[in-house]
Amino acid sequence: MNDKKYKIQEEKITTGGEDYLKIGEQKGYISQDGNRIKYLATGKSYNFSNPEEKVRAEYYMGLIEKYNYPKKRIELEAEMPDRTPERYADVVVFRDDERKKPYIVIECKKDGITDAEFEQAVKQAIANARILKAPFAVCVAGNTRRVIETEKWNDKEPEKSIITDIPISYGKIEEFRHKKGDSNWDLKALDKQELIRALKKSHDTLWAGGKRNPTVAFDELAKIIFVKIRDEKRGRKDGEYYDFQIKTHEKAESVFKRINAIYGEAKNKDPEVFKEDLKVEPEELYTVVEHLQGLSLSKTDLDTKGVAFEQFMEDFFKGKSGQYFTPREIVSFAVEMMSIKNDDLVLDPACGSGGFLLHALDAVRQQAEEYEKDNPEARYSHWHDFAKNNLFGIEINDSIARVAKMNMIIHDDGHTNIIGFDALEDIEKMNRKNTGFNKNRFDIILTNPPFGANVKASEHLYLEKFELGRKKDKAGKEKSMKNQKTEILFIERCIDFLKPDTGQMAIVLPDGILTNSSLQYVRDFLMEKVQILAVVSLPQFAFSHYGAGVKSSLVFIRKKDVLEKLGKYKIFMAIAEHIGYDATGRKDIKNDLDKILGEFRKFKQ
Repeated sequence: MNDKKYKIQEEKITTGGEDYLKIGEQKGYISQDGNRIKYLATGKSYNFSNPEEKVRAEYYMGLIEKYNYPKKRIELEAEMPDRTPERYADVVVFRDDERKKPYIVIECKKDGITDAEFEQAVKQAIANARILKAPFAVCVAGNTRRVIETEKWNDKEPEKSIITDIPISYGKIEEFRHKKGDSNWDLKALDKQELIRALKKSHDTLWAGGKRNPTVAFDELAKIIFVKIRDEKRGRKDGEYYDFQIKTHEKAESVFKRINAIYGEAKNKDPEVFKEDLKVEPEELYTVVEHLQGLSLSKTDLDTKGVAFEQFMEDFFKGKSGQYFTPREIVSFAVEMMSIKNDDLVLDPACGSGGFLLHALDAVRQQAEEYEKDNPEARYSHWHDFAKNNLFGIEINDSIARVAKMNMIIHDDGHTNIIGFDALEDIEKMNRKNTGFNKNRFDIILTNPPFGANVKASEHLYLEKFELGRKKDKAGKEKSMKNQKTEILFIERCIDFLKPDTGQMAIVLPDGILTNSSLQYVRDFLMEKVQILAVVSLPQFAFSHYGAGVKSSLVFIRKKDVLEKLGKYKIFMAIAEHIGYDATGRKDIKNDLDKILGEFRKFKQ
């Protein structure tokens, strides 16, 4: 195994901004005292709790450390002549020590502003640069940056004036900027909030203020992120430039052509992930590339990516798309209850955005840290092989299946075993799509199946093949049902997938299945096929802020062997009133699930 590869996946890499501020303090360029930051070369100090000041401080340090501009030629809050009321440029770099000849004018905005606000800030930077007769104008809003040759700029063809970056130390304009292996110009790792903001900015660009449905915009973002990751992982030598970036004077159509070519390669290589073309305008893609081009998803550590993507998708999937997302507190609890090992085959037949699978992966990664702490290569293989070979998912909605695949790719693969398919269809059909899907195969199933929908015999011929798709009448004669609830059919399908004797499952079920007298036949089916290990009652509000208000429980079962007979046995029962968040989704410091987990482990012993 490539030694460098697994180290990159595991080590925590700090972001560039954090590094530069530390360097600035060490070298005496800046000092921080509480909420104040002082720029020692200028004698000026400002409120560092202002998010725009943080952006300015990081860019200021970059000017000195990356671009090699002398600190004595950099002015902050430079007064603009002939302006009433008074106006100041955030940062000005001069050609001379006397600060008489402006060279670069920089406008700083907080990370996460809208595209419209960014464009307005760009125009402000250009206006200031023209007044000061500076050849370059820069607008920086966190990781979104644009550099303009002031004299070439015009409203109708703005790309003719946009360059890849400011010159280094008054030098020449480069064609590309981001290249592999260069300490200054390689892509940088992100912290959680930076990544969330980058995702949100990119999604907002594609949503276009409502021009697209949010889920359609998310689907397009998933495609672009696939391209971004593919470009990062290409076999480049140190010093070679990345393709996912904007060249000097490059038109939007040219950027689209290059990115779309990479997407075409990905479609050919992995047609199950990439079924449709990119459906974005060149100008939209140009803006998204602007948001993402300097960032590295591959270098950002897995914990940061996991939490950031989960938080971003949790916000995104609330309400209308809530059926595709299970809150992390419930997912984490279910995974811990199952005690997953790295040789277990794990399935979620209603995987949505992939939460259960990713938490299973995280549990195995934590085991790797414990079991293989002195052997980096074995530690990497322990969880990476599990991700690639042992995680399986089925999702009926193709767009959401692509989100799950994207999630897996970001977490270092496993996406090839996620299929867009109806999990209630014949398993033989699934097997033709992916040979990993078979009856009696899986060690662990973790799932929150869709509730409430009806499967009609007139629309789905497979209904009559389910035992729970047939029912005996009063005379004892078995008849096919005209319709059946999806959650009831999912119970049978999940049991089909489990290994006899040892296979275990955690499933979210509506309480009606456990209590309604009319559903006794479902409970009888369960008792015949499985041993019920535990039932944990969840509060009414558990899924309410995701658009679902059905009272539910987590049910844990083990599939019996074919001839196994069980006498009376104990079942672990618990009621969770506090689950780490309240009915509105706000965090609750109380969480009964932690105590329940401990009690269940005692019960098992």
